[in-house]
Amino acid sequence: MAEKEKKQVPLRLSAELYNSIAAWAEDDFRSINGQIEYLLTQCVRQRKKNGKYVPEPLEEPLELDIP
Repeated sequence: MAEKEKKQVPLRLSAELYNSIAAWAEDDFRSINGQIEYLLTQCVRQRKKNGKYVPEPLEEPLELDIP
């Protein structure tokens, strides 16, 4: 069975967000791209499961608590 075709999507992230995702990906033994795909997949599954959108406004700047 052939792997499903994947679409390429240009993505711009702040350095702070990128570094957080990179650290998380390393903890989970994934590439950064793999981690982003995993996170998006989980969000879509959750949306399909309960029919609700992410509760926080996405237009607001993301504040990360990074030590």
